[in-house]
Amino acid sequence: MVSLDRMEKMVHSPVIPYTGTILGGLLPGELIVMNGRVPEDADRFQVDFQCGSSTKPRADVAFHFNPRFKRSGCVICNTLEKEKWGWEEITYEMPFEKGKPFEIVFMVLRDKFQVAVNGKHLLLYNHRINLEKVDTLGIYGKVHIESIGFVSNNPLQASQTSLLGITKINAENDEMPTGSQFVVPYAARLNSALCPGRTVAIKGEVNKKPNSFAINLKSSDSKNIALHLNPRMKTKAFVRNSYLCDSWGEEEKDIVNFPFNPGMYFELIIFCDVHQYKIAINGVHALEYKHRFKQLGQINMLEIIGDIQLLDVRSW
Repeated sequence: MVSLDRMEKMVHSPVIPYTGTILGGLLPGELIVMNGRVPEDADRFQVDFQCGSSTKPRADVAFHFNPRFKRSGCVICNTLEKEKWGWEEITYEMPFEKGKPFEIVFMVLRDKFQVAVNGKHLLLYNHRINLEKVDTLGIYGKVHIESIGFVSNNPLQASQTSLLGITKINAENDEMPTGSQFVVPYAARLNSALCPGRTVAIKGEVNKKPNSFAINLKSSDSKNIALHLNPRMKTKAFVRNSYLCDSWGEEEKDIVNFPFNPGMYFELIIFCDVHQYKIAINGVHALEYKHRFKQLGQINMLEIIGDIQLLDVRSW
């Protein structure tokens, strides 16, 4: 769940149907967080990111998010332009349950909306109307909304890349010029070795046809890999392991929800604690991994390979 202390604006218990102005419009990196409940008699509800609030003629709807509960249920997404609907994009996974509370997080990206429900990724929707035209939020249908939160200038999607405590290196171990692109495969030296309290943050986007990718925390003085994170999209396995004394250890795979999907944006946080690593993805705690390589002071390298576009890497 998204922490409320980051909300810049909150709307409490709006009356449905609700139409409200989005102050300042929408910008890449912003989040809209809705907490509510689906009533027992719900047949459908919708959240519309609109271009104005006109009813005659009806305002364009850049993103129409419409859960429907008949039969097994589905989520319909579409765009209304000049009072004509485009083609429907249908998601048959239904994350909402009648009588149950929910949290929807709409993440605004440069080229799409990314939607998660109850901490789990649901869908992507590419922009069909220029994001600059969106200035109104509409909520209609059978739904109870307890709060709407707006998080602006979200650090997850800062448009500029930056380095903090990371030195990019190439295959020859030479320092690269400042501002160099984040090209995968990627290798970087932490400006100070790991210790309890240190954090590594990685922002990226999964390729549209991915197989897997891997993030390794390792030592520059040996082949040892202290932490190997290896999401495998085809099998939906999130493998964790360590490579010590020239061999791999036992894989850890247990996870409640596989957190990655093709095309999705993510920020992965690795927090080094005294006895373990704690991993969070898009603000949601995902897993813990106990230290197998306990000489933390020797861990000074970050390596990233596989089917992702790397956007930013930081350490502090």
